[in-house]
Amino acid sequence: MAAADAVLVPLQCEFFALEGLSQLMRTIELVRASLNPKLEIQGIVLTMFDRRNGLSGQVANDVRGHFGETVYQTVIPRNVRVSEAPGFGKPALVYDLKCAGSQAYLRLAREVVLRERARRKVAA
Repeated sequence: MAAADAVLVPLQCEFFALEGLSQLMRTIELVRASLNPKLEIQGIVLTMFDRRNGLSGQVANDVRGHFGETVYQTVIPRNVRVSEAPGFGKPALVYDLKCAGSQAYLRLAREVVLRERARRKVAA
């Protein structure tokens, strides 16, 4: 983090992940204060979202309520094919491009690029 411009935070839609997020935020503040005042949070990605699980929705709502526009609109679903990919030594997009998880990662990539383009226009 001392050498980075920004941090992209993947966050599992689980209760204990919220605890980890608060610890990460404290770490980022410490790094800003002592090593890298320009460090920013590029965005937060909600991952392993399970629409059948009410907790996933609650975590997503809490994080969006607290961090607002910092949270990407794209949500990465819990997906068996994405989970299997490392076991076959392949990235999810190569293992199964058409699965819901891979498609979500493609949407996320598009969203990251569009957000960064907009941010650079404002900065220019």
